[in-house]
Amino acid sequence: MTHTPSTPGINTSLGDDGLGQQPWWVEQWMELINSYRFKKRLERAWTYAREGNVTSIRFEGRRVHARVQGTGEDPYKVKLWLDVLNDEDWRYVLEALTQKARWSAQLLAGIMPSDIERAFAASGRRLFPFKLQEVRSECSCPDKANPCKHISAVYFLMGERFSEDPFVLFQLRGRTRAKLLEDLAEYRLKALEARAKAAAEANDSEGDPAASDSTTNPDQVTPPHPAVLDPTLWWRYDASLDGDLVVITPAMEGDTGLDAAGELPLAEEPKFPDAKKQFLDHLRAQGQVLGQQAMLAAMTAGGG
Repeated sequence: MTHTPSTPGINTSLGDDGLGQQPWWVEQWMELINSYRFKKRLERAWTYAREGNVTSIRFEGRRVHARVQGTGEDPYKVKLWLDVLNDEDWRYVLEALTQKARWSAQLLAGIMPSDIERAFAASGRRLFPFKLQEVRSECSCPDKANPCKHISAVYFLMGERFSEDPFVLFQLRGRTRAKLLEDLAEYRLKALEARAKAAAEANDSEGDPAASDSTTNPDQVTPPHPAVLDPTLWWRYDASLDGDLVVITPAMEGDTGLDAAGELPLAEEPKFPDAKKQFLDHLRAQGQVLGQQAMLAAMTAGGG
């Protein structure tokens, strides 16, 4: 994927150019580059990032490729990458993610869980680099220092990209967003199947006279769930939910009830050819208003 740089909205320790509070995972990334002891070099790099000297950034698989215009005629070529996790490492991570529904819910909502490193700890690895030296980099400039100001400029703009899409961090560790969510869904399905099998075996054991206590009535049958007898209970859930399991997020752009329903079989009115379009536009506008009101109500209820 290609990322066109803009003025980076990143809080740094280099001045007042930041444009507000950034997500915690961006701040953690920025702490690494701000720990670099050559502060003058960082100031020059921040100027490069802010003034558009980074002419292109491409996130290709596990590597970041960029071009940075320095004092010479041709831009310098920059590469950055992280050590990837192998399949065995990812197996531990996915198993850990599967065991905590909140992690899956937040990732699906585009939010990086604040305790995500606990999932990676199961593999003995980390998602975020622990120190600056763990970020591998190369630059075609003659400067022997690493990171040079060109690499550091790309580093700053990578923080901006992480703010837009935290899954880029997973991609640099060896799993794209699509692959991660696909694997996570597969692991969760296996976990649910295993639980269902264990529950079925437990029920069979309880209903087996040989496995029961001698005082147990072998003809006794477990009563059905109340919803089986009363369908009006299907949509009720009386137990309280863990707040960590509830993630409130607006619908994706264009994802409305009308879009999901597809073409509606509305009759055409020859005298009013625009009536159908006006009706659908009215429904769509009303749906957006009601959606905003629902988000406001949900957020108010969640904070009460």
